[in-house]
Amino acid sequence: MIEICAVGGYNEVGKNMTAIKIDNEVVIIDMGIHLESYIKYTEDEDLLNVDPSELIKVGAVPDITKIEEWKDKVKAIIPTHAHLDHLGAIPYLADNYDAPILGTPFTIEVLKAILKNEGIKIKNKIRKLASNSVFQISKNIRMEFINITHSTPQTVMVALHTKYGIILYANDFKFDNFPTIGEKPNYKRMKEIGKKGVLCLIVDSTYSRSHKKTPSESVAKEMLKDVLLGTGNKGKAIFVSTFSSHIARLRSIVDLGKKLNRKVVFMGRSLERYCTASEKAGIAKFNDVKIFKYRKEIKKSLVKMNKMGMEKFLVVLTGHQGEPKAALSRLANRELDFKLKEDDHIIFSCNTIPTPTNIENRKVLEENLKSQHVRLFTGIHVSGHAAREDLRDLISLVRPKHIMPAHGEQKMTMAMKELAIEMGYKEKNVHMMKNGQRVVLQQNL
Repeated sequence: MIEICAVGGYNEVGKNMTAIKIDNEVVIIDMGIHLESYIKYTEDEDLLNVDPSELIKVGAVPDITKIEEWKDKVKAIIPTHAHLDHLGAIPYLADNYDAPILGTPFTIEVLKAILKNEGIKIKNKIRKLASNSVFQISKNIRMEFINITHSTPQTVMVALHTKYGIILYANDFKFDNFPTIGEKPNYKRMKEIGKKGVLCLIVDSTYSRSHKKTPSESVAKEMLKDVLLGTGNKGKAIFVSTFSSHIARLRSIVDLGKKLNRKVVFMGRSLERYCTASEKAGIAKFNDVKIFKYRKEIKKSLVKMNKMGMEKFLVVLTGHQGEPKAALSRLANRELDFKLKEDDHIIFSCNTIPTPTNIENRKVLEENLKSQHVRLFTGIHVSGHAAREDLRDLISLVRPKHIMPAHGEQKMTMAMKELAIEMGYKEKNVHMMKNGQRVVLQQNL
């Protein structure tokens, strides 16, 4: 019998966790935090050593009491990629299970860095597996990593091969045929498992309402090039903010900074964490970048750079969502002993994650920056999530019997359901789940 529990990420964007029970064995895929709730509770955007039960209470991590009776049956914990909404709860919750953690090299390096930085110890064995590799979890469950593109390296779809059919977990992804780092999606393998028989597709719904194909990361690189090389910035400071986990974007910024003959400087703890993980995983090197992690050294370095002339530098810093404690907000609030000058450039190479807190924080930050008469460049970005036409292509490739919309609020998962029905699926085969709910897909053969 196959039973699936939607532990987290089915009511909201974030806090992703799905438990799949195959007969008497359970596999957990993803174990993430809800970043907005986490920051409200801890007042910090970095992971800290705090009480897991309190985090469950405030909705910052998945409520694992929903699968309490499955606790001794868990055979593996599989984070699909290195974003905190998919692996950030592992330091808090994984210790509850006597099961190994399986991930790609970059994902595992990020996890290890978090554990080390916060002094958190977990008993679970941690194992690195390459994209497109296969691993036998138990006699009856074989796991396969299928290479896919996203906004962080070495993201995978997870295929669980069982005697009942394949469970395919595709959460998050995009179809990028021209990635600036890494390989393009493994369409061949997706087509092959579609022919073998996909019992259920658990799928990212975040951009299911967007009637388009998500553009390639190479498009974002050209957008950055246009702003950095095509706009007059002589004698002006340039500050860029983007996702710390977006290694391809960071590498593009560094390369373009060199074309401007500017020394590239990174500021923020999370930037250091992801860049170090990238180097350890052999993805991209950042030895041509000076990285400052902590507030004191950031302040000191800005004072020094200002004396040397800010036109000699390009600064990448955390805080693109307007997080009050991040480097960009501190810069705007003049907490870093640095005063922005008229027409200095602030580039947001990101979109605002659409939650009420983020929207408000970003609005406050932008108004603050505008009052200082800087030049703002927003939306220099392409998403890492599949839009509606990418989702259509995935369904056509793998031809699942059942579809389970995930990773989104109701309006997002509902749009995913509408797409499935538009493609000929019956309503009974599209499973609209809420956090904590379960569904039995296949009775015993």
